[in-house]
Amino acid sequence: MSFQKPGSLTVERVETEAIRVPLDQVYRGSKYKMENRCTIITRIYTHQGVIGEVYSGDTDEEQPVIRKIIHDELAPAIEGKDIFDIEGCWEAMKPATYDILRDRNMVMQAISAVDAALWDTFGKALDMPLYRLWGGAKKQLPIIAIGGYYGQTDTELAQEIESYLDYQVIGMKFKIGGVTPQEDLHRLQIAVDTAGSDFRFMVDANQGYDLWQAIEFVRLAQDAGIKLHWFEEPVRWYNDRRWLKDVRLATGIPVTAGQSAYSLDSVRDLITEGSIDYCNFDASWAGGPTMWRKAASIAYAFGVDMAHHEEAQVAAHLLASISNTSYVECFHKNRDPIFWHIQTEAPDIKDGIYTISDRPGFGIQLDADYIARYRV
Repeated sequence: MSFQKPGSLTVERVETEAIRVPLDQVYRGSKYKMENRCTIITRIYTHQGVIGEVYSGDTDEEQPVIRKIIHDELAPAIEGKDIFDIEGCWEAMKPATYDILRDRNMVMQAISAVDAALWDTFGKALDMPLYRLWGGAKKQLPIIAIGGYYGQTDTELAQEIESYLDYQVIGMKFKIGGVTPQEDLHRLQIAVDTAGSDFRFMVDANQGYDLWQAIEFVRLAQDAGIKLHWFEEPVRWYNDRRWLKDVRLATGIPVTAGQSAYSLDSVRDLITEGSIDYCNFDASWAGGPTMWRKAASIAYAFGVDMAHHEEAQVAAHLLASISNTSYVECFHKNRDPIFWHIQTEAPDIKDGIYTISDRPGFGIQLDADYIARYRV
């Protein structure tokens, strides 16, 4: 349903559902593991009958905390407010971040979910996909996979890489940082040999290396003739901004970070201190599309390109709406069954390109049976 009178679209209520899908195995990165794939579905109902609906985020055990914040604090703050006043709605939710005795990141994830649903409602009211509403003309973006998790044999790793060729993605982010640089190079070499010369490789340490390990890994890869399109979160958190810059200057490899930042000032500092070439700020963790678009403007002013951590169903519209853009990301179907199965239509991926739906809002059409099966 589209509503034709901008300025008179008001929030009636907010609804959420939590989804948890058990994975086929434990997926291990450098310093973490994933046993479930989770998300929160957020719906905005308006007095005029327009309904926004989006899923975002991947938090597991904290789902009840996030949903409680949404229902107890954020929903009352925006009920009755004008959907077209997105900035006003965001500011109305902002006081929930002021409590210093709890994890502020949980509040930001809650705001992110509501903000995304508000934007979906906005797009549906105007019968326009959000990438166009935000000023973008392109509806196609290159897409890469995220993989190379630990715990596989060499043969299993090669089989995983072969599956990405079947997915027709243009490249992948390969997990490193959990063993020595020499061992990680061995794993990466298997992936490169399997994928072939046209397949693009980024590496992602998830903050697993110290500075000298990160530099050593790049030099080993360069000596092996492996081209790295970027190095994501190469160093540990406690001196990250300086060490990120050091990796950039010492290796000449573009550095990506920002997914672990959940505030605009953190992104600002990464950019102004010369720490990154790509900013993969996550709209599902850090305040929603409203904050991501502000981060993209800061990045543009400093010549930094934007990426987005996961969440292709939201990220594609954001990335397609700006000029300083890079890749959409997805996982293996076993690692992220939600992305591949929660919608009634399969993702449109061909020859390395992800094509965005022209349905209004985020264009998401959820499968009610799938949701019912995995509802928490």
